[in-house]
Amino acid sequence: MHQTKSDKTPPEKRAAHRFGIRSMALCALFAAVTAVLSQIAIPLGPVPISLSTLAVFLAGGLLGARDGTVSQLIYVLLGVVGVPVFSGFSGGLGKLAGPTGGYIVGYIFMALVIGLIVPRCRNKMRYIIPVFVLGLIVCYAFGTIWYIALTHTGIGASMMTCVVPFLPGDAVKIAAAALLTVKLNGTIRRVYGRESV
Repeated sequence: MHQTKSDKTPPEKRAAHRFGIRSMALCALFAAVTAVLSQIAIPLGPVPISLSTLAVFLAGGLLGARDGTVSQLIYVLLGVVGVPVFSGFSGGLGKLAGPTGGYIVGYIFMALVIGLIVPRCRNKMRYIIPVFVLGLIVCYAFGTIWYIALTHTGIGASMMTCVVPFLPGDAVKIAAAALLTVKLNGTIRRVYGRESV
């Protein structure tokens, strides 16, 4: 029987191609989720809680280091070229280069750290939560250093402005993201066709 060119493709290469398509689709999906959640703020007391970091927790926790990082890189690059994906439907290099742009760039490193460690957590919330805390610390450290460098504000004042008011909301998001990571891990595993984290 005559074989077409596609028929001659080794099974392992066809599987790799499918995996690549799935990865790209999930990266795009989580970039979009980050963009949507960046527009949502919950008024809780004097400080509104943005849901953008919830998306980053999930990207790193569910997609792993490579795809989680790529999803956030896509999100940042979309904003840089002017797509209004940042909070308040804003975009452009000026937003990223501003005093709080470091926190947005920090999403990339946050997803990377979380994605590297969560697969070793055996899908247990008690292990995943500390990893999410570590990822958030990485994001805050990167963003706060950026903020201090651009505004010449002291570290104490910078922390009180950019970090401390958001910690209660972050605690809620970490708990929610850890729960969702545990619940959705099986679904993501089936999409990828791999073992759960």
